[in-house]
Amino acid sequence: MSRNLSRNQGLGKKRLARFLAAALVVCGLAACSSLGDLGIGSLGSLNPFASKAPRMTRLEAIQPLVTLRPSWSYSIGKAGTAIFSPAIVGNAVFVAAADGSVARLEDGVAVWRIQAGRPLSAGVGSDGELVAVGTAEGEILVFSARDGAPLWQARASSEILSPPLVEEGLVIVRSGDHRIIAFDAEGKRKWLYQRPVPSLFLRSAAPLRMADQFVLAGFPGGKLVAISVLNGAPVWEGNVALPKGATELDRIADVVSPPALLGPVGCAVAFQGKLTCFDFSQNGSTLWSKEVSSSAGLAIDPESIYVTDGSSAVLAFALATGGSRWKQDRLLHRKLTAPLAVGRDHLAVGDAEGILHLLSRQTGTLVGRQSTDGTPVLALSLDADGRILAQTQGGRVFLFTLE
Repeated sequence: MSRNLSRNQGLGKKRLARFLAAALVVCGLAACSSLGDLGIGSLGSLNPFASKAPRMTRLEAIQPLVTLRPSWSYSIGKAGTAIFSPAIVGNAVFVAAADGSVARLEDGVAVWRIQAGRPLSAGVGSDGELVAVGTAEGEILVFSARDGAPLWQARASSEILSPPLVEEGLVIVRSGDHRIIAFDAEGKRKWLYQRPVPSLFLRSAAPLRMADQFVLAGFPGGKLVAISVLNGAPVWEGNVALPKGATELDRIADVVSPPALLGPVGCAVAFQGKLTCFDFSQNGSTLWSKEVSSSAGLAIDPESIYVTDGSSAVLAFALATGGSRWKQDRLLHRKLTAPLAVGRDHLAVGDAEGILHLLSRQTGTLVGRQSTDGTPVLALSLDADGRILAQTQGGRVFLFTLE
């Protein structure tokens, strides 16, 4: 390994930038505390600037005020190094795994389960009619939501890391080189959006978001862009953060998690950057901004915006003003997911040991805890009844009900 590091350190500046661009992978939906902790799993040793990751905080006993009751679990297959998250449409839950498994679940039972025929690197997206997944070869594979029958496939310009967005009769994908491509329901390309990106950036598994008639996408360099769903033209762009620093590594300030939306307000956060909220009704004008670094992401409610920062502290800010409300730092370095707002009173986060934690939205106090399968929680979401869905790296999907 020392020989490899020595050779890497001898690379020229441009070659080093290309090397790191290939090696730096954002920690999925979990927070990164430093470039040395940038999620890359087994690729971490490729970063010659890496330092030893901080040790995860040991869990202390809590007084549970809420119980997370398991309703069902289903094994879809391991995620490998990819980030998979369920797609929920009504009472149907669509899930996928790295080995190519794709399934439609209802009440935890597979209505159908198919093999896509090749390994997958991203999924799932669905509107209840179509189901879309992606591969590391840049292929988009689309199936019938009714019975899993293959419908069509298309190709993007590079690997697919984030789940396709399936809405408005379109399948919209982001490729690893940050091109965004929309296909119609028959697989014909409708439009392509691309923009210049820095020479060094993080590979992002962040889902795209739909807001009214535009697609919201974060980009390297701290940009949040609203793209017309009709023709792929940019409607507006906002600065989540501005790159700063003496080196290319210092100047990484990428938006690598999806924005959080509530009515005309949307907030986004950048790695090594800021948390910024925008007014979409005013062409994305900035409401306020705070110094926060995150690759995990956000949750929003009418009062607050919640973020998991780079050290896995969970922070709450007043949505209207950006004023600090509370900070929960008893889960430091546990590689937490983005917060998930549950019901009226709680937040859920998952960690690298497969544990779900419940927090009070008013105070940040830890009020509940539940184990899954012992592997990292990749994604949390809510089903149609407001129950928590968790998918793990080990390949299980869990449904939990709060009691």
